[in-house]
Amino acid sequence: MSSLRLPGSARSCALLAALFLPAAGLSAQQPSTSPSPSATNINLPRTAEDWGSLTLNGSQLKARPPFRGQRDQTADFIREVWQLQWRNFDPIDLYVIRPPHVAKPPVILYLYSFPSDTRRFLDDDYCRGLAQNGFAAVGFVSALTGGRYHSPRPPREWFVSQLQESLGSSVHDVHMVLNYLATRADLDMTRVGMFGVGSGASIAILAAAADPRIKTLDLLDPWGDWPDWLAKSSLVPDNERADYLKPEFLNKVAGLDPVQWLPKLKGRNIRLQEVATDPVTPEVCRQRLQAALPSSAKVVRYDGASGLYEVSSSGQLFQWIKQQLRPGAKVPSSANVTPAADRGTQDHTTAR
Repeated sequence: MSSLRLPGSARSCALLAALFLPAAGLSAQQPSTSPSPSATNINLPRTAEDWGSLTLNGSQLKARPPFRGQRDQTADFIREVWQLQWRNFDPIDLYVIRPPHVAKPPVILYLYSFPSDTRRFLDDDYCRGLAQNGFAAVGFVSALTGGRYHSPRPPREWFVSQLQESLGSSVHDVHMVLNYLATRADLDMTRVGMFGVGSGASIAILAAAADPRIKTLDLLDPWGDWPDWLAKSSLVPDNERADYLKPEFLNKVAGLDPVQWLPKLKGRNIRLQEVATDPVTPEVCRQRLQAALPSSAKVVRYDGASGLYEVSSSGQLFQWIKQQLRPGAKVPSSANVTPAADRGTQDHTTAR
């Protein structure tokens, strides 16, 4: 297993996550999908995948039989670790945490930002909070992140340098995870929400735009507005920034910009949470993301990480999304929530 070298600003991002959630890891990276530079010297088949599409159209992702590994049960939760796979060289560890005495609990997917790992889902106190009040929690990591980075991927390829792949693959993963969950008889798949942080929040927006099963989104500091984000984010190393501002790079990710898709999520329950001091997403990007929200969305802004920590430490961070999905609450029906489109427009040719 290789570790990705992170710029100093990435450590700031990880520190912010560590302030309010357990075990933010600093290893990173991905699976290989359709042919990439790292795959050209390997005489093994790669899984064909269209990273520019929000849906599974144009991709050849076929789920293999799931394999259950670890299982733990306490008085407050049952935790299962499943290994799922639909790409060559890219098994995904999926954590399913559910309350032991609820027949079909509502489901919340948790996707944290690059460079987090999955260790938080092995923390018993954390899992107890996730399952509290009768909810199932499903956790995994995005592409090019944590244990999903391994050879033959070279260290110079990381989440941002392969941004189209990172986002596109992870959006497809969300669809495939939901497909797997739908095969189970112990979850209420009519009440599905997604809690995302940073890049995980961006992926949640994109996945919801193409999958009507996601009825509620709780978004914490999403990345987006790619021309400005790549030009100004502290996460991007200065010696690499110019490469990401070239028209060919921006065109690849233009159709995967959350700013483009947020307005099309009308009818969903959406909350946007922002930390004013977050060093990763520039203020101009936060403003554009907020302006793109449907009018019904709720916005919460914290002056600093201490405000977010206070909410988290008091056990309130996940209460909003649980309120929207609780049994008896009105959730958008699938008939009224349709996929926005297959792919977005490619109109970002220069950084603003």
